Amino acid sequence: MHIVLLEPEIPPNTGNVARLCAATDTTLHLIEPLGFQLKDQQLRRAGMDYWKHVTWHRWPNWQSFREQLPGQARLWFVEQGGPRRYDQVRFAPEDYLVFGRETAGLPPALLEANPAQWIRIPMFNAGARSLNLSNCAALVLYEALRQQGFAGELNPDG
Repeated sequence: MHIVLLEPEIPPNTGNVARLCAATDTTLHLIEPLGFQLKDQQLRRAGMDYWKHVTWHRWPNWQSFREQLPGQARLWFVEQGGPRRYDQVRFAPEDYLVFGRETAGLPPALLEANPAQWIRIPMFNAGARSLNLSNCAALVLYEALRQQGFAGELNPDG
């Protein structure tokens, strides 16, 4: 699996996602511009010593990221307002889960160009604007891994 953070802004969120990626052997893609320096102390603190266990790539922009994708790559754009819930799609092991900036989400043009791959996490309180980025990444990634039978899990019998 792959998690893509498009222009992340908050160091602890990215650090937490890196820790998630380390624990699940998921590749992390960070697409610039970033709202922080990668040497930021908060980023390191949130990711703890997990960064050495993460396979990750840094891309200067969306276009350079897209150009490197394999032809059969499937991208799932996670953003409120999507036509399907994240649990209503069938994920594959090489899928990319794409998340946007904490303050603005994914660009509307990107979502409108990919309506069949636009998925949402259900919300139940209109007063709550959104969930935390790292929580969203964990929710969707673990559903994808569940669908795949948690292949590669260490100590599956406890």
